[in-house]
Amino acid sequence: MTSKLGLTPKMPVLFLGHGSPMNAIEENEFVSAFRSLGQELTKPKAILCISAHWETKGTFVTAMQNPRTIHDFGGFPRELFEVQYPAPGSPEVARKIQNTVTKTKVGLNDQWGLDHGAWSVIKHLYPNADIPVIQMSIDYSLAPKYHYELAGELSSLREKGVLIIGSGNMVHNLRKVAWNRLNEPFAFDWALEASEKMKHYILNGHHDHLIDFKSQGTEFNLAIPTPEHYLPLLYALALKGETENISLFNDKPLGGALTMTSVKIG
Repeated sequence: MTSKLGLTPKMPVLFLGHGSPMNAIEENEFVSAFRSLGQELTKPKAILCISAHWETKGTFVTAMQNPRTIHDFGGFPRELFEVQYPAPGSPEVARKIQNTVTKTKVGLNDQWGLDHGAWSVIKHLYPNADIPVIQMSIDYSLAPKYHYELAGELSSLREKGVLIIGSGNMVHNLRKVAWNRLNEPFAFDWALEASEKMKHYILNGHHDHLIDFKSQGTEFNLAIPTPEHYLPLLYALALKGETENISLFNDKPLGGALTMTSVKIG
């Protein structure tokens, strides 16, 4: 696989609002947009996914040949637990990523697999599961600026046919979700204000404000009570070139305290 990672046209970068695991099996406007996007994109040689659902002390990449499909959730229908996404991994690409990063030592992991932050959205982009998928973990012990700078070191992979995907949600406060209105497209005032500010900063290149999200006021603190669903956005934004286009899609709230807003760079 390493020998196949020759120079290619620059791949785009994605941040995907993955929402509920049920998006893996439901038909709705969000998965329809993911499916359409997959048909538009140049088929990558490999996918690197930074998912909200793999937090570790230290930074790791999956390095097994056949990653398992992890059902890391509870209380959902049996049908969801029966979903398999049998995409291959690539130890060779994992080592390439390991050797690309200098900011920290990247460990090779053969235990994790693909969690729902990865497979529940990638299965809509590439339903044939024929593209190697590698996950990179989020080091929960380090600051947002660290993650942004680490992500910047991955930029050369874009010119080797690697599609880099951050998977999370920009506004994600499960404690505040109106569960009886989960599928309704509305946002509480604080969620709407945080979302609008985030989008303004994204579209105008104010990455410093997004990195320093803890200083952006009460609305941001409510929108990001814990950082794991937000940090994948920083991984995507760090890879944006100065002249590259950036666009939003699936830009809707759900249940008052979640947004499905997704970002395409390039």
